[in-house]
Amino acid sequence: MTTTVTLTERYISATIRSLRPEAQADVRAELEASIADAIEARVEQGEAPESAERAVLTELGDPGILAAGYADRPLYLIGPRFYLTWWRLLKLLLIIVPVCVLGGVALGQTISGAPVGEIISTSILATGGAILHICFWTTLVFVILERTNSATAIEKWDLDQLPEPTQNGAGRSELIASLVFLGIAVGALLWDRFRGFVLVDGEALSILDPRLWPWGMGILFLIIAAEAVFAVVLYRRGRWGAGLAVANTILALAFLAWVLVLLLSGDLVNPAFLAHVTAAGGEGFAAGQAESADEGGLFRILAVLLGFGVAAGTVWDIVDGWIKAARARRI
Repeated sequence: MTTTVTLTERYISATIRSLRPEAQADVRAELEASIADAIEARVEQGEAPESAERAVLTELGDPGILAAGYADRPLYLIGPRFYLTWWRLLKLLLIIVPVCVLGGVALGQTISGAPVGEIISTSILATGGAILHICFWTTLVFVILERTNSATAIEKWDLDQLPEPTQNGAGRSELIASLVFLGIAVGALLWDRFRGFVLVDGEALSILDPRLWPWGMGILFLIIAAEAVFAVVLYRRGRWGAGLAVANTILALAFLAWVLVLLLSGDLVNPAFLAHVTAAGGEGFAAGQAESADEGGLFRILAVLLGFGVAAGTVWDIVDGWIKAARARRI
């Protein structure tokens, strides 16, 4: 003989099966009583018993949601207590870590002499893996905090956490700093050419290749002059904009191109200075042997480090300009 299982019994069973065993009996009794009362009220109003039962159970909704309410179990990965903290930390990590991974892997591959295709593919794969790991592990930590009700793990917000007003980077102090920095750069270039930063047997030795004068250095001085004009225009306008961000990008890329072209062609650093550095290190190279010293890889590694350093500074300058332009639009 088969026993017909009612919709109410099926609904209650679906609700309590995910609850702790010690809580199932109490929840079953509560649901049976409340469902029976709701059905009875509808029947008294003239509804058929079967229709009343279906209507009551439909109003109660998904048994899984009802069970989560009884178990005080959240139905989301990260709730409002931790969401903003998770999102701020995730954005910070995604800004810093992938860039460091990309630069580090590319630098290591370049120093090891890997082909360009391998450098690009390895760097992209490592960066993608870093992004996936950051998203997964950061989210997992906050999911655990949410499930364990670790409300004290995150500090409560107070007024001391209010951010400082964002500077637009177009004030008088920024103009003065830019012009002073550019002036120091020009002074350092002239000093290196006519006085030298290194003395060898009483003779001044320049770091940059003297053959860059006048045309190669003339291009650099034009870039510096354009940077000074840009700083003045930025000050006069009083705020960043898309046009200024584009101009800043062009100037930064022009400087990067100037450095990289001369660096790759071997015309940036004075060969006599390289020979002196090698001889000072005990290698015994004469001034005319700088090219053979480079075959050992020392100067190639230094060139790679210098190129990556200049590229990193250029990228940061470009990104900073666009960030300031975006901020200015929101003000």
